[in-house]
Amino acid sequence: MTMQTGHCDIVIAGGGMIGASLAVALAPLGLDITVIEPVERQAGAQPSFDDRTTALSRSSRRTFEALGLWDEIAAASTPIMSIHVSDRGRFGFSHIEAEEQRVEALGHVVINRVLGEVLHRRVESLERVRWICPARTTAAVPAEDRVSVEIETAGGTRTLSCSLLVAADGARSTVRAALGIGAASIDYGQCAVTGNLVPELPAGNRAFERFTGNGALALLPIAGGRMGFVWVLPAAEVEAVRSLDDDALLARLQSLFGWRLGKLTKVGRRNVYPLALTRAERLTARRAVLIGNAAHGLHPVAAQGFNLGLRDVAALCDLVADAVAEGRDIGDAALLRAYEDWRRADQRKVVWLTDGLVRLFGSSRAPVRLLRNVGMLGFDLVPGVRGAFARHTMGLAGRLPRLARGVPLA
Repeated sequence: MTMQTGHCDIVIAGGGMIGASLAVALAPLGLDITVIEPVERQAGAQPSFDDRTTALSRSSRRTFEALGLWDEIAAASTPIMSIHVSDRGRFGFSHIEAEEQRVEALGHVVINRVLGEVLHRRVESLERVRWICPARTTAAVPAEDRVSVEIETAGGTRTLSCSLLVAADGARSTVRAALGIGAASIDYGQCAVTGNLVPELPAGNRAFERFTGNGALALLPIAGGRMGFVWVLPAAEVEAVRSLDDDALLARLQSLFGWRLGKLTKVGRRNVYPLALTRAERLTARRAVLIGNAAHGLHPVAAQGFNLGLRDVAALCDLVADAVAEGRDIGDAALLRAYEDWRRADQRKVVWLTDGLVRLFGSSRAPVRLLRNVGMLGFDLVPGVRGAFARHTMGLAGRLPRLARGVPLA
């Protein structure tokens, strides 16, 4: 049985960290918003509430400052003051320092569970945001003045309509498919093993990216003297790594990372997930828009995925805020074209960066190895290169929306 449930201004399909951020960001505009989320937040499959870490860029910090959430997030996050990049067994290495870039921190590391809880507490306090969970968006039918959205719940199927539908339901977006938007996907043949550990020596707010012969190992400082790790390895090796006990896993990580932080100890629970590059053919459909991983699913090598998605949120909010202030339709074709035009360059740039790093440091060919060694040294020695790279990874390059500059919408 299908039940009609009325009309709202915006439906957000997906209530993870990006979808919840959008709901919070839009709240000051006085719009009626419905968020559809299939996974209960207590469920182990909810990525917004697991123990993985997210490195927040400077533009993401500014966005959360504008949303009034930063103090709560900062209390549970760890600033990154320097980033050390090296290639195992090679002579090249590079580093970026917050002091040199004239910022108080290059970024902040927060556990997903903590960030997700902050966002969802705020969502629950918003009177004009309705949260439907568990529920799944199964169909979307755009029309001239609205989109009809079909929602599957435990109690049956509902339909509601909205002026604008936002797909924030991840790299395997069912809403993207329902809208007839295709996506290209490249399987890297790799998986990421994530978790946290305790080093013998304090990290001193340093983050490390260590490229190895068949993947990368990133260590990020988190609260309590721990380090979050992301270990990328070939998919063929995953089952063998799954079977390692804690001591054996730590020994593997130690051999890859080295001893600059002393002995690595006390590894926590691990998560494993496959890695692919996913890019939507376009960012909009009639009265609908894609944000976050529904638009672009990235390799974690440069820790850019969430930050890129949050810039999607900020740009969309800028355009919707202007439309509301001017009394224009928030789902009209002109707004959607403006969004696609605005986001295209930033998304392409970050996809090029992350995919390029995967391919450059994943190659075993001697000329490529030499090129990356020289390139890493040049990164430190050639004036302006390090600063330009830092501005891009901090999310400060190009045209920035209000929220990404720390300016509230209202």
